[in-house]
Parts: sequence; structure tokens; C-alpha cells
Amino acid sequence: MKKIITYGTFDLLHYGHINLLKRAKALGDYLIVALSTDAFNWDSKQKKCYFGYEERKKLLEAIRYVDLVIPETCWEQKAQDIQEFHIETFVMGDDWEGRFDYLKEYCEVIYLPRTPEISTTQIKNDLALKDEK
Repeated sequence: MKKIITYGTFDLLHYGHINLLKRAKALGDYLIVALSTDAFNWDSKQKKCYFGYEERKKLLEAIRYVDLVIPETCWEQKAQDIQEFHIETFVMGDDWEGRFDYLKEYCEVIYLPRTPEISTTQIKNDLALKDEK
């Protein structure tokens, strides 16, 4: 069984997220999503999520491409997760290209193209503009 892992916040889940998860799952048999916890998002990324961790986890678990959701609590856990779960392929969006190349000593690293016309940041910005009107 070929295991794939990806990481992210997945707040304001949208079709770009679904596209990424579908393409990641197509690379193997079992897709693990490491979902950033609220504390990690705030303390390390300075991100405040609209949905809390448990709500975002439930949304991901409902997606047919996702087999397991685990918490992401720090940047450094990736190598440990890869070893613990016997991961063969690490997948991220290409906006992270090169950032995780150090993981190539553990597994294949693939950066998938993002869906260009959608992002959570864009959604938040569009909503903020609507509120200003």
C-alpha cells in the first residue's frame, strides 16, 4: 500500500483544496492529511482560522479522498510523521516549492500546482471588500 501525506490548514474549505486532495490521493492508495492545529496556526503562522480544528477535521474526514486526519502541531514533525506512518510520497502545493526538499532523504517529495483562481486568502479578501461596501 502506497501512503501519501500532505499538510495544511484547510480553513474555508474550497474546490482548490479538493483538487489538491484528489490529485494527492491519485498518487497512491492511502492519503493522510496532517491538519494544522489552532495553536500551531496562531503561534507559528500567525493565522486565525474561521473554523476551529475539530470542525476543519470533520470536513476533511468527510472527503472521500482522505483516509486519515492527524494533527500538525509544529513544523518539525514532518520527518517523524513520514517515518512513523511509512510514507512513500510527501505532497504540497507548489506555493511551497523547495521548502520541503530536505524530506527527500525519507521519501519522494512532490509539489502539485495550485488551482490558480481560488485561495482561502482570496476568499477572505473578497469577503472583507464586501463588508466595506
